[in-house]
Amino acid sequence: MASDGFRPLDEKSLVEYIKSTPSLVSILGKQFDKLEIKEVGDGNLNFVYIVVAPSGSIVIKQALPYIRCIGESWPMAKERAYFEATALKEHARLSPEHVPEVYHFDRTMCLIGMRYLEPPHIILRKGLIAGVEYPLLAQHISDYMAKTLFFTSLLYLTTTDHKRAVAEFCGNVELCRLTEQVVFSDPYKVSEYNRCTSPYLDADAEAVRNDNGLKIEVAELKSKFCERAQALIHGDLHTGSLMVTHDSTQVIDPEFSFYGPMGFDIGAFIGNLILAYFSQDGHADQANDRKSYKLWILKTITETWNLFHQKFLALWDEHKDGPGEAYLPEIYNNTELRQLVKQKYMKELFEDTLGFGAAKMIRRIVGVAHVEDFESIKDVAKRADCERQALSCAKKLLKERRNIKSIEEVVSTIEQVQLQ
Repeated sequence: MASDGFRPLDEKSLVEYIKSTPSLVSILGKQFDKLEIKEVGDGNLNFVYIVVAPSGSIVIKQALPYIRCIGESWPMAKERAYFEATALKEHARLSPEHVPEVYHFDRTMCLIGMRYLEPPHIILRKGLIAGVEYPLLAQHISDYMAKTLFFTSLLYLTTTDHKRAVAEFCGNVELCRLTEQVVFSDPYKVSEYNRCTSPYLDADAEAVRNDNGLKIEVAELKSKFCERAQALIHGDLHTGSLMVTHDSTQVIDPEFSFYGPMGFDIGAFIGNLILAYFSQDGHADQANDRKSYKLWILKTITETWNLFHQKFLALWDEHKDGPGEAYLPEIYNNTELRQLVKQKYMKELFEDTLGFGAAKMIRRIVGVAHVEDFESIKDVAKRADCERQALSCAKKLLKERRNIKSIEEVVSTIEQVQLQ
């Protein structure tokens, strides 16, 4: 590691690094003896430090050459930090209200310095576990997704600019391979990394591995994930990748970013809201049965898709005569044809959203990396019941997605599964 100039930093060596980095000194000042540094990386891959000084604050994120939650037995290209920094900058350009600013990037050290999202910002997943409502969440995340996905697609870009951008992100191959493995492969076979709430879900996990219909659908989704360079996606847009307050929504951690299918991002977010919904009974108590909160989650799911649909089409209309080469105006030259094109495009995107969202749900129940929504339920039998309902819902959405016409039907499916 040292031969290429890279070295993992700890709290002590980070101070020396800051001292030698003018862009960080300009934010934090020179009172180095008063720096407060805390390592908060509770994710699967990286070191994350919060650095607070009398004159400013910053977050430092450093990629490691292996998967942190597993160790050096699972190597991982530390150069993923480059793609994360590049995606953060591009998404911040397109949706500055919802992406933290990057102050510093060191490619050799695989290190990003960015805006510290101060309290009361918390990870959305933790807020959902606590039963906190975020009234602007659907509005904010739909705005972020509509802008980042539309403006990096051929609906807005020329084929030349689009291909150049696709080529830039093709280098993030290891993170894509990781997603291919943990989302589309491992849950459907015996894998040393898989786990579930055993013994309660052992039979359910085996049923997934033996479900031919499910495997056929997942193969189609994997093909789309690997082959369709539709837009610059975040690549891991779950509820652990957002930091929120009641009036702020900030998207972080796009290290899995590449040019892929739009539905993977939208599905990841909606799928994780569905997981949060099914976890609520495990967090209910005598003081709060969580029933009204579950209704809020369903409302947020509905609003997220409907607002995204509305905003995405509005951008398409606004830029219909722009540089985008997907549907050239001289060919798609009448209102009826343009309407048919939009309907077909959005129908396929909706089906992709449901498929990818369901696949993400399945992998969080019988795959390698689970979610705190369920893991924090102390009663193991209760946790398994919640997970089983979520798994049943995911399989239903994945197999029946082509026959589901609206997000309201998705909500009805969720409610029906819970009643069974």
